[in-house]
This record gives sequence, structure tokens and C-alpha cells, in this order.
Amino acid sequence: MARKGLGTDAAIGSLMSSKKRKEYKVTNRFQEAKRPLYAIAFNFIDARYHNIFATAGGTRVTIYQCLEGGAISVLQAYVDDDKDESFYTLSWACDVNGSPLLVAGGHNGIIRVLDVANEKVHKSFVGHGDSVNEIRTQALKPSLILSASKDESVRLWNVQTGICILIFAGAGGHRNEVLSVDFHPSDVYRIASCGMDNTVKIWSMKEFWTYVEKSFTWTDLPSKFPTKYVQFPVFIAAVHSNYVDCTRWLGSFILSKSVDNEVVLWEPYSKEQSTSDGVVDILQKYPVPECDIWFIKFSCDFHYNSMAVGNREGKVYVWELQSSPPNLIARLSHPHCKHPIRQTAISHDGRFAAFLIS
Repeated sequence: MARKGLGTDAAIGSLMSSKKRKEYKVTNRFQEAKRPLYAIAFNFIDARYHNIFATAGGTRVTIYQCLEGGAISVLQAYVDDDKDESFYTLSWACDVNGSPLLVAGGHNGIIRVLDVANEKVHKSFVGHGDSVNEIRTQALKPSLILSASKDESVRLWNVQTGICILIFAGAGGHRNEVLSVDFHPSDVYRIASCGMDNTVKIWSMKEFWTYVEKSFTWTDLPSKFPTKYVQFPVFIAAVHSNYVDCTRWLGSFILSKSVDNEVVLWEPYSKEQSTSDGVVDILQKYPVPECDIWFIKFSCDFHYNSMAVGNREGKVYVWELQSSPPNLIARLSHPHCKHPIRQTAISHDGRFAAFLIS
């Protein structure tokens, strides 16, 4: 288990007004029926669709386009056949030809891959033994996705072939629900996961990469693929003392959030880099007042210039990520927004920001 205590004190962001503030204005507000929405995401995979975003909640996944002047247009809507489904997460992906796909999962543990170009279900992945809490796409290989589940596992899938390539679980795996997962932005072998066991775990796929490559050329049934278990992470960090509900790589640093009214930026030091068993260096802290309930997730723009995170009172804090100490560039609120903001999304270029109110 990683220990804290390397380096100097963390730089803590100030909630006071900043000279580098960014101006956002409310351009649209709408309600999708009366069901709760749990997920929202802009398309980062294809620059042609930078102003396209999708939402998920209940049995429905909806795709929207941001228009000039602040208008929003509904492009597509998918309603699952299973009336008991409740989608918690979605992520944009694409096939090997670059055709856009939208991947969604939730309560039933079944992952739906939607072919948005042809408006149909491309594939359905069955494997998780419980709810899917988060799905993330590998930006360098956008046919690969990760799914984090209540069944205490993370799975790596190939959306092109429908193959479950790797399962991250076992002796060294999570001991409770996995709430969030992310691919390293430049190291294709590394991922990070976090969950209700209060830990962040870093995993390596390097030893199993031949199976990833094999998944693209597999011609037999997906069920016959030799799926491998990855039982031990390369690093375990106990940065937080409660549930860790969101984690993202920032270069080789990690951003993570619990119910402590802050997002923490830290650096893992593995055994190869340190004479100890592994330590973490807490670099910066981004305060988020009244953010002490779980399953409130932050988001970043494509270039990781800014991060947006909501709180339980309906406010959103936008922090600049490329500064030290942290710089608060916007504090957003609306008179009609007094409920928790569970998830945020920032467009590819940072021009648009969208928020889900529970």
C-alpha cells in the first residue's frame, strides 16, 4: 500500500477571485422527461463532431448537437428494450474504420455499443456480474474500452470484435465496487482504477499486450477468446480515507476525488523509482465546497487545460489544471439549480460546458 509523505506540502487552490477568470453564460436549460440522468460526454474521438454530446439515464441514451447562439438540437435517441435498465455511464468510441460508436452501461451490467452512423445497436457485451459504473475509451486506440463494475472488476473490451480481452480482478484487485477507471494518455499499457475500497490502483497490460493485438484479428466466436485475468496491480494508493468515485490521469500524475470537498493531484512512485515499497507525493489540491456526497464526478477538456466539478448545492467549480498553485477560473451557479450536480462535461476546445443536475 502506497504511503504519503514524499516532497513538500501540497499547493492548495484559493477560492478567491482570480485575474484569469473565464466567462461562461447559460445558453440553454432543459429536462429530459422526469427520469434521473447520470452521464454526459462530448465526443473527443473525432474532431468533426466536437460539438456533439450524449446523455444517459433510465433506459435512454440521447445524442445532441450544440448550435450557434446556444441552441441545442436532438440528433438521435436510443431506448433500451429492457424496462429495468438504468444507464449510469457512456463513452464515445469508434471502429477501426473511424465510424463513431457510443458505448453505454448501467444497472443490468450489459454494455450496449451503439452504431450512431447507422442508428442501430452494434453489439451487446455480457460479462459483468453486476452494474457497470463507468466506461472509458482509449484515446490512442479508440476501439478499446474499459468498464468498471460493482462486481469488483475492470474489464478491457474490443468494441470492433466484441471480445473481452482482460479482466482486472482477483487476489490483488478491488475489494468493493469499482467506481471509476481511466487509460493513461500516452502509455498504452497503463490504466488506473478506484472504488469503494478507498484505493486507487494502477495496472499494467504490458505482459498481456499480445492478447490485445490478437483481439483485432480474432475470427472465431468472441466467447472462445482466451480472456486473461490480471490479478495484481503494479501500484496501490490510499490517498483518500473514504470512497474514491473519480480518477483521471494528468500526464503521469493522477487526479482523484473522494467525499472530502476537494480533488487531489498526486504522483505515484513505484518500487523502481523509490527504495521504499511505494509512496505518493501529494502535489496540489483543488477545493470544492459542499462536495461531501459520493458519485459526483469531475471532467476535463481534451487538452486537460481545465477541470469542472459540481457539488451538492448545484454549483460548478472550474479549475485551471496547467497552473501551480491551482487557479479557479470560474464559479458557476444558476437560480434554478439547487440540486447536486453529479457529472459535468467540457467540449473538446473548452467552449462548451454541460452539467447534469440530479
